[in-house]
Amino acid sequence: MVLDRICLVLAILGGLNLGSMGIFRFDFIAYMFGGQTATVSRVIYTLIGLSAIWCISLLFRERDENVVEKA
Repeated sequence: MVLDRICLVLAILGGLNLGSMGIFRFDFIAYMFGGQTATVSRVIYTLIGLSAIWCISLLFRERDENVVEKA
């Protein structure tokens, strides 16, 4: 599903951003979009958080391994 992949990519980007904050004390999203309190940054942080919540549902879905998805 396309929404699953978008949410997974956003959650991964959020994780990488948190990793860079923890290791290097560098917030990539804030740097790119004008600081942590900038409207665009806050929207992106919100989308990343919502994506992480959506990704929780991936843990509980059954997956049929015999079905091949069309790429």
